[in-house]
Amino acid sequence: MNKVHALNDTHATLLETGLRLFAEQGYNGTGIKEIVDAAGVPKGSFYNYFKSKEDFGAEVISFYADGFADKWSGYFAEGPQQPLAALRYTYERIIGYHEQCTVKAGCLLGNFAAEMSESSELCRLTLQEVVAGWRKRFASYLRKAQADGSVRTDLSAEQLTDFFWNAWEGAMLRMKIERSTAPVRACVNLMFDHFFLP
Repeated sequence: MNKVHALNDTHATLLETGLRLFAEQGYNGTGIKEIVDAAGVPKGSFYNYFKSKEDFGAEVISFYADGFADKWSGYFAEGPQQPLAALRYTYERIIGYHEQCTVKAGCLLGNFAAEMSESSELCRLTLQEVVAGWRKRFASYLRKAQADGSVRTDLSAEQLTDFFWNAWEGAMLRMKIERSTAPVRACVNLMFDHFFLP
């Protein structure tokens, strides 16, 4: 194995481990030593890849967003062609994933926003960029659904997207509190069966 490949493997292993631990314990509840121990990497190696825990946190957010974008693409590729049905299918798959998880960790973006937005400008800006990308993608599907007549047009696609995001993130918090996917399922049903419709 060449040195560059090993470097990339270690970097990815740290990000994957950090993602899992941050989702389970939060940013502030997870120390660097715990991350490197769980990853099987010497603590000194951590600083070969990241300037600080804050820098690592921002990279974990981007890593999570990239992985989520790949999952989205897969869901859209296998789901229905109609835009509104495709969005619903995607969120049904996300709920299905959470139903299989023992720990109802919620959304890493929402967790980080609650925990880090006031204390880390780097993480806040990274979150803002990631959410803007999600918002643009979701709104593009709603715009197509408005064009085919399956979504209301009295509100813009961006307004509908923002309302959905706010409702979804609130439902994700309730999912963590109640240790049940019932709040996110209720959110999706209400939005797709009523709120989005003309």
